[in-house]
Amino acid sequence: MSELVFFCGTMDCGKSTLALQIEHNRSARGLQGMIFTRNDRAGEGKLSSRLGLVTDAVEVAADFDVYAHLISVLSQGSRADYVIADEAQFLSPEQIDQLARVVDDLRIDVYAFGITTDFRSKLFPGSQRLVELADRVEVLQVEALCWCGARATHNARTIGGRMVVEGAQVVVGDVNQAADEVGYEVLCRRHHRRRATAATARAGALSPDVLPVDSPAMN
Repeated sequence: MSELVFFCGTMDCGKSTLALQIEHNRSARGLQGMIFTRNDRAGEGKLSSRLGLVTDAVEVAADFDVYAHLISVLSQGSRADYVIADEAQFLSPEQIDQLARVVDDLRIDVYAFGITTDFRSKLFPGSQRLVELADRVEVLQVEALCWCGARATHNARTIGGRMVVEGAQVVVGDVNQAADEVGYEVLCRRHHRRRATAATARAGALSPDVLPVDSPAMN
């Protein structure tokens, strides 16, 4: 039976690496796949991993019909044994419905990869629809870590190292941006709630003690 599988996790947990591994494993066995993506860090029409791996993909614009595109490809005599959809959180609910239709009507496996929540801890519409429709939801086991060493569960948007909680839901960035640019950092829930990033934590650690060790008040 064909399946719609949603592989999810925080940023920096290896989603795109796994997508590329699935593509490699299947293509090595003679299968042909179709790769879709949107807003990849490497640019339009690319699926990339932070490990440096990259491959070509079909860029899914806001008005792109995934199901119609597959029908067009198949009607021209090409094969599509499976579909990979990376950065699936950026797809619209309607496009997720189209992926489900690919599974149900065309009997093609679809592997979707994405983060579930945005920098405000709110579900992306595409991820919400995937959770509602997927045959399986797989949380990736490669755990990203907060700066404190705890398991990272939330994605934070930063500017100058400080966490921000306002702005558009989709702003393309990465976890390795320059300090004065919009970037992202993965945090545990406790530090996300406190808006405590690695930069602000270091700044706090460097602050002078309220009471010096040799203060007369301590004697």
